[in-house]
Amino acid sequence: MITSTAFTSRSLLSVPATMPARFAKAAASGADEIVIDLEDAVAPQLKAEAREQLALGLADLGATDGLVVTVRVNPLGTAWFLDDVVAVAAASRVDRVMLPKVESAADLVALDAVLRSAEASCGRTSPLGVLALVETAVGLDRVSEIAVASARTAAVVPGYADLSASLSRRPREQGFAHGWTAVQSAVAAAARAAGVGSVDGPWLGVEDDEEFQGACALASALGFDATWVIHPRQVATANGSHTPTEEETEQARAIVEALAEAQDQGLGAVVLDGQMLDEAVAKRAVAVLARSRRRG
Repeated sequence: MITSTAFTSRSLLSVPATMPARFAKAAASGADEIVIDLEDAVAPQLKAEAREQLALGLADLGATDGLVVTVRVNPLGTAWFLDDVVAVAAASRVDRVMLPKVESAADLVALDAVLRSAEASCGRTSPLGVLALVETAVGLDRVSEIAVASARTAAVVPGYADLSASLSRRPREQGFAHGWTAVQSAVAAAARAAGVGSVDGPWLGVEDDEEFQGACALASALGFDATWVIHPRQVATANGSHTPTEEETEQARAIVEALAEAQDQGLGAVVLDGQMLDEAVAKRAVAVLARSRRRG
């Protein structure tokens, strides 16, 4: 179980709370994080039952080294929000809560107040992290303030299905992945400026096909830390896309070592393999090494 909001996941895999038998399968998929869904995957008349199944499924899940468990609750203002948060706070196996439809910093401040009360009530000693799901034009417009609103925030996530409707824009999965780059760049930049993670997704297709692979590669190139998927067959591609290759890692290590040696010799600059190394190159190399260490 995590003990801070530090974000190290490369892949997030969804599983409905109403299917507790799938929790263990999701945990064994290779995903770094599973997202158990109490919101869109659960019909209104099954919300209370889903919370009961969540508790049962988590009890059967047991300890899984390195796995992060997140629960997507229903949005603020719904009839189910408070009961969802109380149930999640009482579940010691849960690390984070995902809040949908985040539209302002005030939403996360309100969630924090409810979480503090729920955690105190059940005696929870490790505070839950938060994934902020941005799904409306209003939320996108305020994504920078959302990213810095709470110390609990581990990552910001664009929710493309609802954003597609809110922005009157074609879905990514209809051959329009590159048409979302402006939205993705805004979210990734806001997260980086706030010092929190960024998750691309969810990808609503279920195939590990060329379109999905291209979308993962694009997300990584745009600076996202992870991709959210809905089928286990996509996990390996998501993990690979957000993990530096051995060649990239070795090059980054060589850059860091060359600069360290130059500094020891009192040199202000150094050339490695025909490239002049400077502070910007060094920062990029350090970031690559940090990413390569996230999952072994």
